[in-house]
Amino acid sequence: MATSGQSGQRGGPLPRLQLDQLLDELQLRIDEVRGTRDRVHSLLEAVLTVGRELDLAQVLRRIVEAAVALVDAEYGALGVIGRGERLAQFIQVGISVEQYERIGPLPRGHGVLGEVIRHPEALRIADLQDHPSSYGFPDAHPPMRSFLGVPIRVREEVFGNLYLTEKRGAKEFDGEDEAVLQTLAVAAGVAIENARLYEEARRRQRWIEASGEVTNTLLSGAHEKEVLGLMLDRARKILRADLGTVALPAEGADGLRIVLAQGSAAAELEGRTLPMKGTLSGAAFTRVELAISDDMTEDPRVHASVLPARGLGPAVAVPLGASDGLRGVLLVAREVGGERFGPEEADALVGFAGQAAVAMELAHRRRDAEQLALYEERDRIARDLHDLAIQRLFATGMTLQSAVRFVTHAEGAERLLRAVDDLDETIKIIRTTIFGLRRHARGPAAQGLRLRVLSQVKDSVAALGFTPALRTEGLLDTDVPAPVADHLVAVLGEALSNAARHAGASKVEVTVVAGQGLVALTVSDDGRGVLRGGRRSGLANIAERARELGGELTLDPPAGGGTRLVWRVPLDPRAAPDPGGAADA
Repeated sequence: MATSGQSGQRGGPLPRLQLDQLLDELQLRIDEVRGTRDRVHSLLEAVLTVGRELDLAQVLRRIVEAAVALVDAEYGALGVIGRGERLAQFIQVGISVEQYERIGPLPRGHGVLGEVIRHPEALRIADLQDHPSSYGFPDAHPPMRSFLGVPIRVREEVFGNLYLTEKRGAKEFDGEDEAVLQTLAVAAGVAIENARLYEEARRRQRWIEASGEVTNTLLSGAHEKEVLGLMLDRARKILRADLGTVALPAEGADGLRIVLAQGSAAAELEGRTLPMKGTLSGAAFTRVELAISDDMTEDPRVHASVLPARGLGPAVAVPLGASDGLRGVLLVAREVGGERFGPEEADALVGFAGQAAVAMELAHRRRDAEQLALYEERDRIARDLHDLAIQRLFATGMTLQSAVRFVTHAEGAERLLRAVDDLDETIKIIRTTIFGLRRHARGPAAQGLRLRVLSQVKDSVAALGFTPALRTEGLLDTDVPAPVADHLVAVLGEALSNAARHAGASKVEVTVVAGQGLVALTVSDDGRGVLRGGRRSGLANIAERARELGGELTLDPPAGGGTRLVWRVPLDPRAAPDPGGAADA
């Protein structure tokens, strides 16, 4: 019995020890289950949070923030893979704004980051410095050792990678961290796809609205430059570009002239003529195809001399029209370091430019048809004037001439003859009008001299403060040669400018008379007259024009004071060179 009792006492504590161990182990398992449960809850909450967003930029940011929280990392980042296995975007969490500015340019996808890009599978590293692909960090970069990276796939295509560094409370990330992050990456791929589909649908809707707006504006008869400006503005805003330009073939040169520029560096670029070689717009125009660049400052196709002072980064150039009807090039660009243009953005811009080119072609054809209809109407009016009005005037003139011999009173006969002369002058004016109606040329030189003189007089009203009196005589539009007419218009502009700036006149009279082999321009005013010792460079230019054409300039004061300028040249001048511009008096 005693032996048995002792044996029982020796064995009594053993079951208690085992029970305590079992209880401790059970408590540990319970804690693990609770931790796993909490982590699963956190993972589910993260998945819901990420999937709730539709804006792609916000989705990417939420993914990084959720990943950092789930695996308890100090730093996190999401790298979006672009062309050539390079990082197109890099969204990071954990680095302050000051650190971000001191670090410098964002990573391009080399080193360990590039390792995950080249081999899209989970990668865990205990110490980054020991990895053979590690390049080290910039001087201002915070120290990082432990690393965990997993790819994010969207429809079996690697969209980007999640990078986590510096595990809190441990030397490295473990297998459970990897499993949690891979699960989040799957949910992130779905969320990214949803956000991309939503963004694509929204962007497509904006392109459709922009195309409709451009087409409606074109067909409403708006000026082509206004339409190009609208098209450029919509494309730049939809693509979030910093700069947009429209370049058209330069007249008389093998290049492209930037007729419109919007955004950064617009004032520096607008009006410049770009060579066909060494520019992205030139490449698109020459090859009649899309030209895209990830960074124009490093693109061998682009000469640095054609770029603005601050340079340009990603850019897309699209030809406007096809090879048989190429009208120009539309270019949009982002600043250096900006996000590269994706294939969807480039394709949408090509479609938009194509629709705009078709609308421009239709508008041009419509304007040509309207111009043709206008010319036909002018021809009809001219025929009617010639066949009806002139013949009736001729008949009336002949009747009056035949009636003169029946008038015995001398004054009555004189009045009849004066009426006949007036009819002859009216016939001449109508013939001039017919000639002007039948001229289909374009530009200022295509207008008759009478209209050009009238336009010059109208332009002087703002400077003078009143409307000059105008009188014209003779067949100005038919008898005055174009070179002489160009000189006369230039002289008239100079004379009116002098009257406005120097004469202090309250009345100006302009007379242009063509006849008897001469054309004479007279400009009279009631101002202070020509001051002695004043500048006479403008008058010297006017006199020189007269001498070149074999004519003369006279300058004298009228009876009531002021100045009267008479510029008289022959209609068949000895020399009639291009007048150019008049100098300031």
